[in-house]
Amino acid sequence: MEKTFYIETFGCQMNAHDSEKVAGTLLQQGYNQVETPEEAGYVFYNTCSIRDKAEQKVFNRLQHFKKSAGKDKIFAVIGCVAQQEGEKIFDRAPHVNLVAGSASYTRLPEMLVQLEAGNKRVTGLSLDNSEAFDTPFTRRDNPHRAYLTIIEGCDKKCSYCVVPFTRGPERSRTSASVMEEATRLADSGRTEIQLLGQNVNSYRDPSPAGWDFATLLDRVGSIPGIRRVRFMTSHPRDFVRPIIDAIESNRNLCSHVHLPVQSGSTSVLKGMQRLYTREQYMERISWMKRARRPISITTDIIVGFPGETERDFEDTLELLEEVQYDSLFAFKYSPRPNTSALGLGDHIPEEEKTRRIMILNERQRAIQIRRNSERVGAVEEVHVEGRHATLGQWIGRTEHNQTLNFSGRDDEALLGHYVPARVTRAGPNSLVGESVNQADFASVL
Repeated sequence: MEKTFYIETFGCQMNAHDSEKVAGTLLQQGYNQVETPEEAGYVFYNTCSIRDKAEQKVFNRLQHFKKSAGKDKIFAVIGCVAQQEGEKIFDRAPHVNLVAGSASYTRLPEMLVQLEAGNKRVTGLSLDNSEAFDTPFTRRDNPHRAYLTIIEGCDKKCSYCVVPFTRGPERSRTSASVMEEATRLADSGRTEIQLLGQNVNSYRDPSPAGWDFATLLDRVGSIPGIRRVRFMTSHPRDFVRPIIDAIESNRNLCSHVHLPVQSGSTSVLKGMQRLYTREQYMERISWMKRARRPISITTDIIVGFPGETERDFEDTLELLEEVQYDSLFAFKYSPRPNTSALGLGDHIPEEEKTRRIMILNERQRAIQIRRNSERVGAVEEVHVEGRHATLGQWIGRTEHNQTLNFSGRDDEALLGHYVPARVTRAGPNSLVGESVNQADFASVL
C-alpha cells in the first residue's frame, strides 16, 4: 500500500486540531499528504457526531468510494462518530479498516503497523485519561496562529449531547504543560493562540499550582510574543466574573466570548439539563455588557427541542433582542444515540423546526446588519489571514472575531501581520475597509 494519506475534517475547532495531531503523526511515520482522496493510499475521515447531518456526511463519503475509487485503499473513520459507533461501523461500511476515537491518537503508530501488516480491522476506542491532549508530532497548519487543547471531555451530561460518550469525562492538563507549549508556539513565531476544550472554562489545574481558567487565561496572555488569546467553548455554569476581570486587565485577551445559551426558555433549559436558568445566563451577559472594554458575544441555539412550545420559542427570540448577539450558530434538534433526550416525548415536527430556525436566523440577520453598521468609521486592528486577489483585498479578523476585508498596501506581504483598517462598509456577516497608517490607529486607542 502506497504511504500517502488524505484527511478530511468534519466539525469544530477541536476536530481541526485533532487532524493536525493525526497528520503530524503520519508525516513523522514517513507518510506523505496528498490533496485528494483519489490520490491517497490511506483515507482518513475525522468525524463529528454532534448533529446527525454531520454524521451522515461521513457515511455518504464512504458509500461514494465504495462505488467508485475505493479499491486498494485503506479507509479510517476517526473522531467522535468512531467513538460513538465503535465496531458497528465495520458492519455499516465493511470497506473501513480503522476505527479510532480521539483519545487513541497517541497509539496511531502501532495501529498503522497493524494495517501495514494486512490486518483488515483495527480499532482504537479507549477513553483512557492518559491518552489525551497533544501527540508528540502535532503538525501546525498555520504559521501565525495555533490551537492549544487545555481540557478534554465533558461532565455536564446535557440531555441532547453525545460529547460525554465520545470524548469521555473532563480532564485538564497541568498549567505547566500548557504554559510550556504556549511558550514554544510563541517562540516559533505564532502570535495568536486559541485555547480549546469542550467546556474550556471548566479547566481545573490538576497540579499543586491549582490555577483556575481565569488565571491560566491571564498567564498565557502574558507570554512574550503572544498578541492575541482566544478561547472556545465556554459553559455558562462555569463562566465566572474573574474571566471578565482577566479580559479587562490583559489587553492580549481578545474581547470576544462565545457563550452558548441553547434556549431562551428556562423550562427548555431544564429539559436540556443545562444547569442554569435564563436569569443566571443573563447575569453573565450583564457582566460583559458592563465591562470596561466592549466585548463581542456569540452563541449557539437549538430550536425544536422536545416539548418546546411556541411560547418557549418566543422566549428565545426575545433573548436575541435583549442580548444583541454579534453572531450565532443555530441548529435544529436532532436525536443522538445514548442521550437522555431520546426518552422525551412531544417531538417537534421537522417542518416546524425548519420554520422556527428560519425565523430565528432572519431575526439574527437583522441584528447583525444593525450592529455591524455601527462599526462603519471605526478603526480596527486586523490580523491578516489571507488575500483575495480578484477583489484586491486582504482578509483578516478583528479582536472581536469579525471578518474584515480591506484594501490598500498591495505592495507589502501582510500575511500574519496586524494592520489597522478603517471600516467603510458593513454586511450581515463581515466588514469591509481600507488600511490606515499606524499613527492614525494609535490616535483612536
